[in-house]
Amino acid sequence: MTERVHIAVALDGAGWHPAAWREETARPRELTSARYWRDLVRAADDAGVAFVTLEDALSLGERTSAPGVAPEPRTDRVRGRLDAVLLASYLAPLTKRIGLVPTVTTTHPEPFHLATGLQTLDHASHGRAGARIVAGSSPDERANFGRRADGPAGLPASGRVEDDPALLAAFREAGEVVEAIRGLADSWEDDAIIRDLETGRFLDRERVHNLDFEGEFFSITGASIVPRSPQGQPLITALAHQSIPYRFAAEHADVVFITPSDAASTVGILSEIEAAHAERTEPERLRVFADLLVLVEDSAEAALASWARLEDRARLATDARVVVGTPDDIVDEIRQLAAAGVDGVRLRPARQPADLTAITEHVLPRAHAAGLLHADAGEPTLRERLGLPRRASRYARQEVSA
Repeated sequence: MTERVHIAVALDGAGWHPAAWREETARPRELTSARYWRDLVRAADDAGVAFVTLEDALSLGERTSAPGVAPEPRTDRVRGRLDAVLLASYLAPLTKRIGLVPTVTTTHPEPFHLATGLQTLDHASHGRAGARIVAGSSPDERANFGRRADGPAGLPASGRVEDDPALLAAFREAGEVVEAIRGLADSWEDDAIIRDLETGRFLDRERVHNLDFEGEFFSITGASIVPRSPQGQPLITALAHQSIPYRFAAEHADVVFITPSDAASTVGILSEIEAAHAERTEPERLRVFADLLVLVEDSAEAALASWARLEDRARLATDARVVVGTPDDIVDEIRQLAAAGVDGVRLRPARQPADLTAITEHVLPRAHAAGLLHADAGEPTLRERLGLPRRASRYARQEVSA
């Protein structure tokens, strides 16, 4: 039996290649327009993509660059973007089935604001909200806020997160932020709003609970300002490349994005994630999506020529496997990853809208025909579409168990 997967798409500016904005098919004058993002996400929605992630950052520069490596803002790269959470909220009523997963950085925004923004997005989308959690911050991001002088400056010389105390602290803090997001989402029970016209009681105060959270980095005492949203809790996702991020995802996330170099290396990553499940407190198994950065043309020759043109203009540095080829080539990669045991594949279009169009009009129909994709059965929320149940409030569970 063929293994079936979900398809997600990661959207970023004019595409994931730094020279994509110079392509004839690009729309560089529209990158901060509502219409541009509406067109992209609606196309993905109509094609049956399970969810889109929207990239974001808190500075103009690359998050991984250290001070002095390159002047910012660079003039040869796309700079400037729309706030991902606000953009997702705009897209919510303009789309039908697709999940909306903005990127949120945990170090500087207040956890209470992140939680209420995501709960609002879940209401606006009728249960299609998620978040891609980014731990830590770059020196440029810290300078923008001016409240923290210390923090990560990129990976240490060893390349291992565990060798940098600042990175370890960033992941601990990110874990606390996720706990706060989940706890505040639970603070209203489903039936807290009663709307009793005769008695004049709008709210059952006994069903709104203060979250008393005391952590290493912050504390929260109080309830969310947003009533319980359709999913109960938004979908939490994270990108992970090595042991500490794998453990973070296993402990705190619903979905993890991995970056295997090929289908064979996926097996080893899945084994490491499985080992990290010992630290998991979430009741459901962590879902794993493999990332592919793709450039798609009708022929292999055309794809290679397009890639060469992009690389001549700017060299791509990426964490993800790059696949340059035809729609059938992309489908073959999806097939191999499905066979390796992932739950989904997140495609990063090298060029937008060109490669997103190729994905929606050519790759997905072929993948469906090959029996590689889960059918959309009309599940009402993003969590349920991915096979994850609606989360009950922790307070409701306590009352039932009593």
